[in-house]
Amino acid sequence: MNHAAEDIRSNEDLPTRTWPGATLAVTHLDDAYVVHACGDFDIDDLNLVRRQFPHHRVTLDGDVITVWPRPRGTG
Repeated sequence: MNHAAEDIRSNEDLPTRTWPGATLAVTHLDDAYVVHACGDFDIDDLNLVRRQFPHHRVTLDGDVITVWPRPRGTG
């Protein structure tokens, strides 16, 4: 089961996204996200998030999925 953004505990307004079913909380800062679960996420959860952020690095570390901010251009 996947969650829509309005089902998840967060102190910020989140853009409409689909998060893995185990998601408890999402923290959002600029174009980075940290997704917390009640247990460990699996590879399907990671792939769900990666599909929504094709130009970001997305990593899995047990009960946390991190969507890293895009590198800033050098100017």
